[in-house]
Amino acid sequence: MFRGQNVQLDHVRGVCTWLQAIYVGGFGSRSHQGSTHLDYFRSVTSLRERVRLSSTTPPSAVSDGRLGSFGAVFIMLKSALGAGLLNFPWAFQKAGGVVPLSVSLQVSLVFLISGLVILGYASSVSRQKTYQDVVREVCGPAVGQLCEVCFCFNLFMICVAFLVVVQDQLEKLCISLYETVTGSTEGEMPYHWYTDQRFALFVMCLVIILPLSLPKEIGIQKYTRYSGTRNDSKSLFFSVSSWASMFSVVPTICFGFQCHEACIAIYSSMENQKLSHWVGISVLSMIFCLLIYTLTGVYGFLTFGRAVASDILMSYPGNDVVMIISRLLFGISIVTIYPIILLLGRSVILNLVLRLQRHHRGIVTHSFESRCRVILTVIWIAVTLLIAMFVPDMGEVISIIGGISAFFIFIFPGV
Repeated sequence: MFRGQNVQLDHVRGVCTWLQAIYVGGFGSRSHQGSTHLDYFRSVTSLRERVRLSSTTPPSAVSDGRLGSFGAVFIMLKSALGAGLLNFPWAFQKAGGVVPLSVSLQVSLVFLISGLVILGYASSVSRQKTYQDVVREVCGPAVGQLCEVCFCFNLFMICVAFLVVVQDQLEKLCISLYETVTGSTEGEMPYHWYTDQRFALFVMCLVIILPLSLPKEIGIQKYTRYSGTRNDSKSLFFSVSSWASMFSVVPTICFGFQCHEACIAIYSSMENQKLSHWVGISVLSMIFCLLIYTLTGVYGFLTFGRAVASDILMSYPGNDVVMIISRLLFGISIVTIYPIILLLGRSVILNLVLRLQRHHRGIVTHSFESRCRVILTVIWIAVTLLIAMFVPDMGEVISIIGGISAFFIFIFPGV
């Protein structure tokens, strides 16, 4: 009601101004009078447009679909937390104990947060909504192409890491099934090619992952105590053989905290895009990640000590019911995430192929696009499967992924 009264009052004031211009400004030039009349009609037109928008646009339309603070922090955590949780107990062992890695984490946290803040600022300046677009807009096309290559290779190695994790869990599940059915121990288990975890991984990729990855769009995406050797508690907390042992876990830290590729999309979807607000979101997200990774790593490392595996689930016995359920759930999670990662990486390569085809032939047919998509999917799964079968453990893969992630966390923001 008050809004309507204000609109009417503005209209009356506009009419009075117009009449005053006619009678008082009549001694002026004809062009001045025309300008006055034109300004008034423009103001009336603008006023009518405001009234129409205020009456047809709901107040919540501006914030519909926008992320609040809680949603932004949640998605940041979801982007960062993942398979790195399985590797952090081993990272404490590799760094030389609890204290060295804790120090490395706190120092790295400064650079991790700084990178997020810089990326958010660059997104606001360039008005781009993806990591690659921001790098291309701010740093130029050459650096943008390098970013796309790193982005695609990073996704490829993440798929390899996922298959390595699944292969480890399949090995334990096969042993658990054999011990449950036959009552024999793991040492008495005979070897057959069809009981090899690598064959099981191949069948899973062929029957489950490949069909989920072929479509153009992915529609499916809608503790126990283990008795081990006794450890010297002092050596578990601090035993640094060299400074290199502390820096050797930087790739693991980068792998665990990598959410920088997704942070620009998250920032662009936020309702409040003030830089100070984004700094608070970045700090809060990284602190939560630090607490979760530290607690997981410390408890896993103190439980198994120097004998902890690069995949913490492999350190637990295979006949534990809770761990069997954990392995199954983790395997299901990875099987459903793998096609999404593949889709993102395939889209980068496919867009390049289609651009080249359009440049040489002038047209891209639907059948050509379908054939390329199927071929790229099969090659992607086959190569990642072969690498996963012959990789000794997950730590090697994570070291490579962490090295690539350093580009997204440190190098590109620095540039």
